[in-house]
Amino acid sequence: MDTEQQPIASGSNNVLKIALITIAVAYVLGSGYFLYNLSGRLEKLDAAQKAAVETANEQNKAIMDRLGMTEAGIKQSNQAFRSKLGQASARAAALRKQQEETEQQLQQSQQQLSSVSTDLGGVKTDLTGARGDITATRSDLEATKKKLESTIGDLGMQSGLIARTRDDLEVLKHKGDRNIYEFTLQKEKHPTPVGTISLQLKKVDAKKGRFTLNVVSDDRTIEKKDKTVAEPLQFYSGRDHLLYEVVVFTADKHSISGYLSTPKNAPQPGVIAQ
Repeated sequence: MDTEQQPIASGSNNVLKIALITIAVAYVLGSGYFLYNLSGRLEKLDAAQKAAVETANEQNKAIMDRLGMTEAGIKQSNQAFRSKLGQASARAAALRKQQEETEQQLQQSQQQLSSVSTDLGGVKTDLTGARGDITATRSDLEATKKKLESTIGDLGMQSGLIARTRDDLEVLKHKGDRNIYEFTLQKEKHPTPVGTISLQLKKVDAKKGRFTLNVVSDDRTIEKKDKTVAEPLQFYSGRDHLLYEVVVFTADKHSISGYLSTPKNAPQPGVIAQ
């Protein structure tokens, strides 16, 4: 019974080995086929990728050709762009520098304006003071006007306002009612022109304020003898027979000072009458 079982066991082992060998051979063959198939696919994929790259390059070249671009042109364009970029940077730097200089100039201008404002403030103060002086002067002139008096001349004619001082005389000039000619006469042998007439001082007494005066008008001499300061000396002159007046407001030892007063329509010195 044991002898019969040994051949059966040996046969079973052989079958198992054959089965294992068959499976191994099938696995090897299957793996080889898979690897071969995979290698083919990889080669096809690589070929397809190369073809795609070549196609892309050809397309890029075609696009560049259409656009008129070459690799050298692109390099040149890049260089030109870099050059323009450098120029733009330099320009920006110059603009920044100019801006800084402008800001400095503005600061200086502001300082100058501040200085000018200070000066204007001083001028304003001066103007305020000047206005005050003008107001005071006007007040003085108004007060002086009130002091001016009208009186009767040595011909018995009503005279205008009489100036007794130089301040009074300035008021008469500003009024503009008559022509005013100032004079200071020394005792001389020849008459002195005053306006359109001539005057000659003959004698003066400073203590008493009296004097003697010759008036030369229309080729005739009129003596005003022993007259007093502030007395209107009246006479007629010209073809229109206009009333002239001489007023003396100071008398010194050898001279007198005063003014000649003529109507506004009287002839002017240096003007030829028509």
